[in-house]
Amino acid sequence: MRECANELPHRQRRPDFTGKRKSLVIFRKTIIALTTSSLERFVLRVRRLLNMRQRVNVLVGGSVELRSLNRRFRGVDKATDVLSFPSLPIGGRRPNSVAGEVVISADIARENAETLGHSLADEVRILTLHGILHLAGFDHENDRGEMAEKERRLRLRLGLETGLIERTGTVAAPGSVRGKSRKQPRSASRRSA
Repeated sequence: MRECANELPHRQRRPDFTGKRKSLVIFRKTIIALTTSSLERFVLRVRRLLNMRQRVNVLVGGSVELRSLNRRFRGVDKATDVLSFPSLPIGGRRPNSVAGEVVISADIARENAETLGHSLADEVRILTLHGILHLAGFDHENDRGEMAEKERRLRLRLGLETGLIERTGTVAAPGSVRGKSRKQPRSASRRSA
């Protein structure tokens, strides 16, 4: 069964302006077993676990979009599975309402899910968690394993499979043990744009 359809019209919810600081989730590709509201709830749960007050917006699109964004903002001319875009500071500080955006390639997430043997919905959650950690200020390429450990602990608490850092080997999580040897999923280096 295909879990990712071809390009579809935008599906989105109106942001909640009642003060609940609800995140905006937009699917440009359909993910079976993952709705806008379920991903919004997941984002809220991650934010609560991180004590993050700011909203996080998530866009689930295709590889063409991710390649374009990766080329424009990182100078890397290839698609990647997840990018994080922190909000730009205004007047020397970050706006209070939005931490930034996480953009996920449904196409690469589908390939990774098939390679790793879990659902596409879980892969999108894993990528969302990774992106939110970047928005929270973590950087696995420079933090001596802090992000890897935080991702591992949160992933276990959220009931998710092997995390992005663990499986790509960007930084070994302190105290982590790799599971069975599997084919590596498709990905590029992870850094906030």
